[in-house]
Amino acid sequence: MSTTLFNHCNLFTGTKDTVTPDAWFTVDEDSGRLSEVGSGEFNGQADRTVDLQGQYVMPGLVDAHTHMMMNALTNKLYYLTETEVTLQALENLRSALKAGVTYVRDCGAAFNVDIKLNKYRKEHPFVGPEILPSGRPMSMTGGHGDFTEGEHGETTWGYLVDSPEEMRHAVRLAFKEGAKNIKVMSTGGIMSATDQVDDTELSLEELQMAVKEAHSKHMTVAAHAEGARGIHNAIVAGVDSVEHGCYLRPEDVDLMKEKGTFLTPTLIAGYTIPKFGQGKLPQYMLDKAEAFLDDFFENVGRALQANVKLAFGTDSGTPFNEFKDAPMELSLMVKAGASNYQALRAAGMGSAELLRVDKDYGSLEAGKFADFLVLKDNPLADVSAVEQADKVVYQHGQQKF
Repeated sequence: MSTTLFNHCNLFTGTKDTVTPDAWFTVDEDSGRLSEVGSGEFNGQADRTVDLQGQYVMPGLVDAHTHMMMNALTNKLYYLTETEVTLQALENLRSALKAGVTYVRDCGAAFNVDIKLNKYRKEHPFVGPEILPSGRPMSMTGGHGDFTEGEHGETTWGYLVDSPEEMRHAVRLAFKEGAKNIKVMSTGGIMSATDQVDDTELSLEELQMAVKEAHSKHMTVAAHAEGARGIHNAIVAGVDSVEHGCYLRPEDVDLMKEKGTFLTPTLIAGYTIPKFGQGKLPQYMLDKAEAFLDDFFENVGRALQANVKLAFGTDSGTPFNEFKDAPMELSLMVKAGASNYQALRAAGMGSAELLRVDKDYGSLEAGKFADFLVLKDNPLADVSAVEQADKVVYQHGQQKF
């Protein structure tokens, strides 16, 4: 067994609101896992030493909401081919890792591209975060997820379901294909031309069926939920996470706390559209985003103050929301009312707990994978430190950037 010692750093493990000075940790090079973590003088033995020269070390980001198939600048939604989205996914994943994202959950990929890349990764390695795939999302006919795909329109982005029985069948198909999470579209959204964000789409009974089937197969359920009624239905149905939560009501904040439901705000997805999309995006997208942005930040802020379980997600791939900009979500969470630690914890242990990978990821503790970032400045003092363009990124103990 070969061991690397990383010493002389300021260490934020991700488990408490402190940075440990003059810290060190060792990594088993064979497994890529942390073997010891400590501070002060290191009295053990190591085969190799990396002197971090007083820089700050923190866990790699765990992004619980991405769309690896999407190009954030062209914003093409229809008639994408499988080759096109696969190449785009590989570019996006590389960009994500360079930005400091070492683990992602994809929340909806045409052609199950996330599942396929994850499946074939050992035989065909590529640079990028570890992946928890969802495959194609669940949408009602005409809803947020009913996008025509394929060069000749031979398929749709999502599974189209219009009854509990159709939902049962679709979840089982997703399970068969290799999904580890089920994405359900409980409301309308910004990017779909046929609906409004407060439209209630999948019914309560359909959502309940999705949860029942997914949980019986050890899968999680993430609900795209922007409008108030759809958010409420998703929480009542028992989803594991509410994604976005734009019109989250106070009474549903209480219900989320009671049921242990996570919130993944994806504030950056709402922020980038009106900021960069003028004259470049369809007017319906701009109108929707501008109508709810202030309410979005206010409602998320209320949930933050109530200490709802919090995950970190960016919705990367949506308009002008590039994978390289993922760390900006931390600053937007702080703008909405999160403490620096609250935002950083969401991007580590919070997301890892939601994805049920917290035994291996989310913090820098002995036994976990050595996924970490090396920064010039203290992220607990200012989360924008994570936006450092030339940060050093390690994945499983190996320097990637």
